[in-house]
Amino acid sequence: MGNPNDFTKMTGIKHPIVQAGMAGGITTSDLVAGVSKAGALGTIGAGYMNADALEKMLNEIKDLTTSPYGVNLFIPERPEINEKELKEATEKLAPYRKELNIEKNELPSLPNEFNRQLELIIKHQVPVCSFTFGVPDRDIVRELKKQGIIVIGTATTVEEALINEENGVDAVTAQGSEAGGHRGTFKDSFEKGMIGMMSLVPQVVDKVQIPVIAAGGIMDGRGLLAAQVLGAQGVQMGTAFVTSVESGAKSLHKEAILHTAEDQTVITSAFSGKPARGIENQFTREMQSVDTPPYPLQNSLTKEIRKEAAAQNKPDYMSLWSGQSPRLSRHLSAAAIIEQVMAEREDAIKHLS
Repeated sequence: MGNPNDFTKMTGIKHPIVQAGMAGGITTSDLVAGVSKAGALGTIGAGYMNADALEKMLNEIKDLTTSPYGVNLFIPERPEINEKELKEATEKLAPYRKELNIEKNELPSLPNEFNRQLELIIKHQVPVCSFTFGVPDRDIVRELKKQGIIVIGTATTVEEALINEENGVDAVTAQGSEAGGHRGTFKDSFEKGMIGMMSLVPQVVDKVQIPVIAAGGIMDGRGLLAAQVLGAQGVQMGTAFVTSVESGAKSLHKEAILHTAEDQTVITSAFSGKPARGIENQFTREMQSVDTPPYPLQNSLTKEIRKEAAAQNKPDYMSLWSGQSPRLSRHLSAAAIIEQVMAEREDAIKHLS
């Protein structure tokens, strides 16, 4: 089932599947533990978590499973705050606040929990730590590895993969343009990192010595097998688990993915100030030509809009992150999804032979 390789041996998992560390409440303790207990690698999306929330979840997962799991962190970004730009951005969002009856208008904050998150990962001896939006400093990688923690980076180009390798990570996720959620590009503009998974993975595999994990549009056993043929030692699946039973995604988000076609996703910076792939809606259409403050400022400005939209069942103002293969989504338990993916992989091999 999947054939052991350097990556599965390194992480101690049975199946070469990584559940993406999706921030914002999707990766519940039940989802992470469910994936890990099924033999894959569950991942806490800790990007927006404060230290207390992360520690609470780490303790919950320890009570649920002894299987390997991981935590995904965002490399901190501290853009310069331009008051004039923030005022203009706030004014552009005013109609949405009015529509949703949001009275308070809090100024964006830039909390930095990164160092405390790292301390907790070391304290709790989390088996795997992955990073997005950049590469951790060599000293951080060295300290994590010294503690026996596997370090995984993210790249959207060959050059970014090489930078990850140079900084000492144990494996790198090659994120194709098909992937849902935020782009992990950090070296150049996101447009230069919009390379499809089929093109990106073999080129990365040929240039780095560390295991490569393929990401972007992979939803079933056919996608897993294809990625392995391209040289990947594992796949990262995000959207596939958003619609799982254990996912913390709002029901409107799950239903949107389950009933969306492949041509209905767009890349937008409207919600967070950073390019991300999600299902097109009224908010993304109306904000398409609007300049937004950089991440995480815009993310902070739209936080209440997204929260209230979900509470009021108004998907047109929600960030409905999704990859380009929504037709392949399914509403099953995490364990059932993994079981089906592995069975589909075996069926695909038999079909080819």
